[in-house]
Amino acid sequence: MPSRTTAQNAIDPDVKLVVNRLRRAQGQLNAVVTAVENGGSCRDVVIQLAAVSSALDKAGFQIISTAMQKCLADPDDPMTVEELQKLFLTLA
Repeated sequence: MPSRTTAQNAIDPDVKLVVNRLRRAQGQLNAVVTAVENGGSCRDVVIQLAAVSSALDKAGFQIISTAMQKCLADPDDPMTVEELQKLFLTLA
């Protein structure tokens, strides 16, 4: 089994970008949970929650953007333009 470092080095740049965005959102969500548990101010919780939402939106848009470029050409997992549009609109 390859080491994690080797596997990370082989990751597609588009996938790496999405994973980084999702990890950022995960860290921000952890901050929201901690703030709520510790009675953080409403302002701080809402600001962190907005950051989580934005990070997730950006990751979703990146996934759809990549799908538009790659999935349409993938014979093993074909998607129609209509399917991609429907997926994209679920993020709106």
